[in-house]
Amino acid sequence: MGVPEHELPQSYTLFTPGNASSPKICRDFVRNALETLGLGDLADTAALCTSELVTNVHQHAAGDVHLRTAIEATHVRVAVYDESSKLPTPRRAKGGDMDGRGLFLVNALSDLCGVTSTVQGKGVWFQLNR
Repeated sequence: MGVPEHELPQSYTLFTPGNASSPKICRDFVRNALETLGLGDLADTAALCTSELVTNVHQHAAGDVHLRTAIEATHVRVAVYDESSKLPTPRRAKGGDMDGRGLFLVNALSDLCGVTSTVQGKGVWFQLNR
């Protein structure tokens, strides 16, 4: 069923500290929002991509996480903002590496993804078409 067209667009925002619990909190926030709005078919992919982006903030950036989920008639876009101006650099993980695959997963699972510079840092985002 999904969100009625006359109720779109909608957006949801969450602020969390950039710590080890933030990926789960943000993942659950996005999953619950999409399921509540009848977009459960996108919820698992959105949750995984969100978790990867928020984990990158925790591991590589500075400051708090600002998560924004925007639901449009044609797509859902999730953006993760942080206070670091350092842009993410995808790398090829070696077989035994425990990390280094997050941005590749987001790129493979989403319909679009990118980075936006902001005055306070950057936003890394992905989009899932409806």
